[in-house]
Amino acid sequence: MKTQRWQDWTIVLLGGWLVLSPFIGIGAISDTAAINSYLIGTAVVLFSFAAITGPQVWKEYTNMTLGIWLVVAPFVLGFANLPGPMWNQVIVGLLVAAIALGVTLDKTAPTEGHGPHGHGHT
Repeated sequence: MKTQRWQDWTIVLLGGWLVLSPFIGIGAISDTAAINSYLIGTAVVLFSFAAITGPQVWKEYTNMTLGIWLVVAPFVLGFANLPGPMWNQVIVGLLVAAIALGVTLDKTAPTEGHGPHGHGHT
């Protein structure tokens, strides 16, 4: 298994975008949406770097959970009325969750001929 996949680097970039986006005009830099963006973006970056340095499926599950949180956060935290921050977090959340899910499915799928019934013969 490769330790440095494009998926993890893409999630690093998405997390970095979340941290920077309030500073470049997507919402105010000190409201609830921005604080969520900073915190979750930083967590996404950290778990992605952790997945790059030591791939383990729990790190992907964590990023998938963070992505799902980003989708629901505007409604839970009350900033769904702010279209810029809301759509930014929903779209980034969907991308992070989808990419992490893809990596998770790839990591947990049995390799051909190595499952409980496979003996290496096809």
